Amino acid sequence: MPNPVVHFEIMSKNPQDLSAFYRDAFGWEIPEQSIPGGAGVPNYYLVAPDGKQPPKSGINGGFGGTPDGYEGHVTFYVAVDDVATALENIEKLGGTRMMGPDQVPNGPVIALFADPQGHTIGLVQTP
Repeated sequence: MPNPVVHFEIMSKNPQDLSAFYRDAFGWEIPEQSIPGGAGVPNYYLVAPDGKQPPKSGINGGFGGTPDGYEGHVTFYVAVDDVATALENIEKLGGTRMMGPDQVPNGPVIALFADPQGHTIGLVQTP
């Protein structure tokens, strides 16, 4: 399948408590200490479903804090060759750019868009 789903994300006002819930509910490997976020996210907790990077099964994910005035979202990220080009095509097809492209510090280029029915979907640029 071209452009696979490679990451999920749950953004909330209290990512520390929410990540603890998922850690306890599913036994996911989620460090109790956050890492600095990027692209306006104050903190971020990485999820490794089997404790491996990259995982042997499942996909990686994360829990992040939200900027003031934003309640959050649950989404997945699709791998693309070029985020800017993908966003242009998405906008032609009726999607709406929400943010990006943005370079995550020490990480990939990402973006968010709303599909024509308003769902938040992420893009991540892969090498």
